[in-house]
Amino acid sequence: MKADPARRDKTAYPASLTLETRFADMDVNGHLNNVAIARLFEETRVRFNRGHAAPAGQRRSSFVVARVAIDYLAEGNYPAPVTVTYAIARIGSSSFTVAMAAFQDEQCIALCDSVLVHRDPETGPAPIPPALRTRLEAHALRG
Repeated sequence: MKADPARRDKTAYPASLTLETRFADMDVNGHLNNVAIARLFEETRVRFNRGHAAPAGQRRSSFVVARVAIDYLAEGNYPAPVTVTYAIARIGSSSFTVAMAAFQDEQCIALCDSVLVHRDPETGPAPIPPALRTRLEAHALRG
């Protein structure tokens, strides 16, 4: 992940969200701590996944997180906001990988990959429905 320079380029991601940092996000050295960075990635992932939900009247998709990997690349600082970019890196039969990058003052400070499994509330892992696949493909990682 961190070895790929394209992942540090904001233009590789079709969507982004700017989030405020909090005083409580600092570690003893005055930098954003690892848990704060993970929280920013989680908040972005959840907001965009809710946006991929089925239109009104259709059954809403459900996901479980199977894996999260974060590469910390540089120090982040409070009180500057963090812009988290979002893209879909891979779509399988029942899971997909979300690729994100966190930027502060135009510098990439962290990368995150999350594998989400589509699931049926009653039977567990389930194939990604065609309509959801189309919505995910619209957010494909560029480059």
